[in-house]
Amino acid sequence: QVQLVESGGGLVQAGGSLTLSCAASGRTFNMRSMGWFRQTPGKERDLLATVSWSGGRPQYADSVKGRFTISRDNAKNTVSLQMNGLKPEDTAVYFCAARSVDSYEFDYWGQGTQVTVSS
Repeated sequence: QVQLVESGGGLVQAGGSLTLSCAASGRTFNMRSMGWFRQTPGKERDLLATVSWSGGRPQYADSVKGRFTISRDNAKNTVSLQMNGLKPEDTAVYFCAARSVDSYEFDYWGQGTQVTVSS
């Protein structure tokens, strides 16, 4: 099993920045990639960004491209999401996820952290 714990959520004004962090622990030797998702009430969880387990090949959803940056710290076994130029529509619960090498989808999830952007 893999455990994921997010941190760094909170309240920020529009135009501000926030960095989310996710620490992975447990049986992490068989992982393919990590990602960040977000979800608002009544809507599906949206994929924002992914990065390979080694830290390469970052990819972004169009909604956050140019504003958000995903990165991996292999030594600390963490993944971060640097969020700049935040907008009120970025308000959501943000989730960290990990995908194992033998899975077609993200199969491990953090508990989520709330990000609220005030106008």
